[in-house]
Amino acid sequence: MESESEVIKEKIHTEPILNDPRYITLLSVIVLIFTFLFWWCFSRRRHLRRSVLLTGLSDSGKTLLFVRLAYSQYRQTFTSMRENVEDYFTSNKTLKIVDLPGQERLRNKFFDQYKNNAKAIVYVVDSVTIQKEIRDVAEYLYTILLDPVIQSNCPPLLILCNKQDQPMAKGSQVIKSLLEKELNLVRVTKSNQLQSVDSNQSTSSAYLGKLGRDFEFSHLGSRVDVAESSANTADDDNPTDIKALQDWISKL
Repeated sequence: MESESEVIKEKIHTEPILNDPRYITLLSVIVLIFTFLFWWCFSRRRHLRRSVLLTGLSDSGKTLLFVRLAYSQYRQTFTSMRENVEDYFTSNKTLKIVDLPGQERLRNKFFDQYKNNAKAIVYVVDSVTIQKEIRDVAEYLYTILLDPVIQSNCPPLLILCNKQDQPMAKGSQVIKSLLEKELNLVRVTKSNQLQSVDSNQSTSSAYLGKLGRDFEFSHLGSRVDVAESSANTADDDNPTDIKALQDWISKL
């Protein structure tokens, strides 16, 4: 009886507080403050990400694109063994252009170093050798798209089909189609590998795109664009064309 009496007394003392307009108002204010703090932290985190990463396989032309963007001139370039970083000024903001090495033994290390600060990613493709290198190109792109940090932050992605000044270059829409088909095959291979290691592994936990559908870039949670460029010559007969890249960056 005593315990029942204590419960009744507690209820009597608690109910007036819960019904008090001042308590409700205070609770609402606290919720609003926490909501504002969460929004502020999230917005600040997005604002602090101001790096545009130039990545892709070695010899795709990333460093020459970097030089064109950063210095507006042609320079002879060599295979990068470390990152190149420069400020890049648009009409209303200052970004950092980061050229990442494309060599297989280096690219993951440097990508991991800069991915948390990525405001956007430019995946540079050699339009001349794409058919020969399609598997490597697709596998590295798959690795980037499935990275937990990238999936969380969802930076926009530009697939930049470079070396369009070369006579054997494939067009951007052809390259997009080739990549979607190859990414579909890579996805099947990677999913099968996961299931062979752990039969209880959930397919959706490491799955790119939509289950039961052939892969398309439109299935991703982040924005994906495709453009063409040529920064490969200093020849007046084959002028540099990186306007699509510059326009894309200016809209970030």
